[in-house]
Amino acid sequence: MQNIERYLLSCRELTAFRSQNGWIDKNSLYYEIIEQNDSHVIAFVQFEEILLGSSARVAARIPCQGRLCLTLDRYGRVSHAKLV
Repeated sequence: MQNIERYLLSCRELTAFRSQNGWIDKNSLYYEIIEQNDSHVIAFVQFEEILLGSSARVAARIPCQGRLCLTLDRYGRVSHAKLV
């Protein structure tokens, strides 16, 4: 599971779940494994999108969510991800 969390903290696929092209708050990242076998994992992912206003202050925090199918290699590391 540590490999999955490490991958999610740096993957580009999460940007597809943003609503207004803001920043992903990695501290708010949460995921739950919905389905799993030896070669893939379906994860439900949630995070907050941070929108900046004037003076680079946080103007809003928008909840975002989605599902990813993560393909695992034989060591349990994520080798590929796609939106579900």
